[in-house]
Amino acid sequence: MSGARVVARGWGWRHAGRRRWAVSHLDLDLQAGQRVLLLGASGSGKSTVLRGLAGVLGDAEDGEAAGELTIDGAAAASLRGVAGLVLQDPDAQVILARVGDDIAFACENLGVARDEIWRRVDRAMDAVGLPFTRDHPTTRLSGGQKQRLALAGVLAMQPRLLLLDEPTANLDPEGAEEVRDAVIRAAAQTGATLVVVEHRVSLWADHVDRVIVLGETGVLADGAPDAVFASHERELTAAGVWVPGVPPAFAAADRTGSGDLLLGARDLGVGRRAFGAKTAVPAASGISLDVRAGRALAVTGPNGAGKSTLALTLAGLLEPVAGDLAATDELRVGLHPAPARWRSRELLTRIGTVFQAPEHQLLTSRVRDELAVGPRALGLDAAQMAERVDPLLERLRLTHLVAVNPFTLSGGEKRRLTVAAALATRPRVLVLDEPTYGQDARTWRELAALIDDVRAQGTGVLFVSHDRELVEALADHEVAL
Repeated sequence: MSGARVVARGWGWRHAGRRRWAVSHLDLDLQAGQRVLLLGASGSGKSTVLRGLAGVLGDAEDGEAAGELTIDGAAAASLRGVAGLVLQDPDAQVILARVGDDIAFACENLGVARDEIWRRVDRAMDAVGLPFTRDHPTTRLSGGQKQRLALAGVLAMQPRLLLLDEPTANLDPEGAEEVRDAVIRAAAQTGATLVVVEHRVSLWADHVDRVIVLGETGVLADGAPDAVFASHERELTAAGVWVPGVPPAFAAADRTGSGDLLLGARDLGVGRRAFGAKTAVPAASGISLDVRAGRALAVTGPNGAGKSTLALTLAGLLEPVAGDLAATDELRVGLHPAPARWRSRELLTRIGTVFQAPEHQLLTSRVRDELAVGPRALGLDAAQMAERVDPLLERLRLTHLVAVNPFTLSGGEKRRLTVAAALATRPRVLVLDEPTYGQDARTWRELAALIDDVRAQGTGVLFVSHDRELVEALADHEVAL
């Protein structure tokens, strides 16, 4: 097997209903078997390029194309089985109920022989580090494990063009290196052309042949990794690209808040109940922690340790399976001590939540409407809503997207939108799951500064993260599961 050659000539794509092109004037020539790291600021069109190569952007009803995009001389959208794509949102690629069946799905559609399918499934599971049997339920996977699952399904296809969109974003550092190594091995064994979109630049820089950086129109930089980072460091940093060795340059404000207890957990056990099940499956136990006004608490640990389940429990969206979780009088203001007993409107001003997968909390068809959901539920009038919504749009670089459907945003834009939506109701406690997922260096600093400002104003912040730079910059305390 050999890799595929990719050629773009003046290629561009604009989503239906948008004025701005997601990608425009793109000229590329990727030789078969090359390993390419595709970089650019959040919203620069990296995911659009990968979807274009995979042939899944849609037809004229979905958007407008310009120029040409070919794989081995044929239109990318006309090919089947040549390209394998791992999407930015792993939930979007989970199709079947069992791990083995899900990995086998693409191979079955390509007509691979049954015995060969299962050999490929087992090899792919081992390669990405999925420590389960084939019949393990996909509903019992963490976000990071779903990323491994999606990658395993693509590796089992043995495509000639391997396209990965933020493949390690939800993985712990050890898991990220394990997945990267699996990808590099697979590309070496099959000769596949590899294109990776990733904000963890230093993770991949020593393992690719070429770095391509997208700008507002076309290519901003292109060449060998060391040469690109050395000759374009200032330009790339200004554009928001993470450059190896260049720190995020962020300093948190002084801790001057009261530190009053808002939410306390003692010997807490957390878990989730599968659809139709009578009891929850425990995810973590023996957890004790305090969420305090004006303080930031980081929850860290490997994938599958129960971090997201803990966050949802602290946010009042899941019942504890053991132990005690209680809000203090200052937070509950006359309500029951258990947040899980509160109604959604009662949660709005008390505990705001940002899910690990942004798509899980998008409710409307316009960005501005998304930010107005909470304030409207609180009964605010138009002027009061605008007073809350407009500054958030401006600060998180979403103003030009106010009329856009949130589901068509990039992963980084969706994350900033959901953070803004949680802040629009001005909750006393803010729970965030991987808040810097999919962010470039510039928007990382802006998000970190916004979270820090909220904390400085007296909000209790709890965030789940694999981002050590964020933990070191913001956390007053850390709980490792």
